[in-house]
Amino acid sequence: MSTATRRLPLTDWTVLVPVVALLALVFSWGRDLPGFAVALVALCLGGAVLAAVHHAEVVAHRVGEPFGSLVLAVAVTVIEVALIVTLMADGGDKTASLARDTVFAAVMITCNGIVGLSLLVGALRNRVAVFNAEGSGAALATVATLAVLSLVLPTFTTSKPGPEFSTAQLTFAAVASLALYGLFIAVQTVRHRDYFLPVATGAGTEKAAGAPAGGAADGDGDGDGEHAAPPTSRAALVSLGLLLVALIAVVGDAKAVSPTIEAGVAKAGLPNAVVGVIIALLVLAPETLAAVRAARRDRVQTSLNLAYGSAIASIGLTIPAIALATIWLSGPLLLGLGPIHMVLLALTVVVSALTIAPGRATLLQGGVHLVLLAAYLFLAVSP
Repeated sequence: MSTATRRLPLTDWTVLVPVVALLALVFSWGRDLPGFAVALVALCLGGAVLAAVHHAEVVAHRVGEPFGSLVLAVAVTVIEVALIVTLMADGGDKTASLARDTVFAAVMITCNGIVGLSLLVGALRNRVAVFNAEGSGAALATVATLAVLSLVLPTFTTSKPGPEFSTAQLTFAAVASLALYGLFIAVQTVRHRDYFLPVATGAGTEKAAGAPAGGAADGDGDGDGEHAAPPTSRAALVSLGLLLVALIAVVGDAKAVSPTIEAGVAKAGLPNAVVGVIIALLVLAPETLAAVRAARRDRVQTSLNLAYGSAIASIGLTIPAIALATIWLSGPLLLGLGPIHMVLLALTVVVSALTIAPGRATLLQGGVHLVLLAAYLFLAVSP
């Protein structure tokens, strides 16, 4: 019987690993860790990522799409925001661009990395990956608008020198971001929920649009989750609690190893923006694995919901939180992107629009998005 439909024993790895990772966080918080301790914390972090994906799929199977992908995207983003604010509070002026670097990295990883991998996996399985163009197009438009308002405009405003918003401009960006995020959630979950449901494929392996579908927590990655009985409310609540524990452990353990990451980046002579890229890669690992598993089950729309939903949440929740945090945070807040990153963002939006418009994608589209991600990562290391 699937772990989604039976009661989790206390000895189940999906129960033990989040608890152990949380204990690792407690014992490592605020301490200078030796090399072996960093390795252990990193191991716990990886286990917590896998456990988070499992519990997210259990919850998703219970509540159905698009609520399932929404749970994971929002949970990860809220904790990611807490991590950014914590690092900025401790780092002073050297973290002035951390929010920008992390949020932009999240946008590039989700819109190119997660989308590219999902399309690649979906196309390898069915020759053509099929998804709902209406829902994905609306999500992409929201991502593009949020990114331009929050990350591009600060470079061109003149109220303050440098790529910064004035207080009034930051307030406007925060309110607009929160309003757009709330409007998108209302459309995704209530008004036009059917636009974000998996569509039928030629093989008939996906549910038709309008039918509830969720990422089931089958024991194997290829299992046909919709044929398994959904978990009970109690099992879903337990998994939701363990999901939050696992995500707290993921982000907390990432913070615990961040001094080692920062020291390594500095020692290697790499730009400080690489730290934001690594943090984004770590905290987005659960969404990436969940999206790839959904694509393997012919639910590419679920994968796109995770990708674009994470990008929207990353901007729509981070900017208001940072705006609020500036009340007590000292030092500048650099939000504006440089020319290289603006070019990459523009190219990502154009390519994404061409990918989404037909509602179908092949290996080529997946490969193009992955090349864009590779270009971003390469230029982050060698600007």
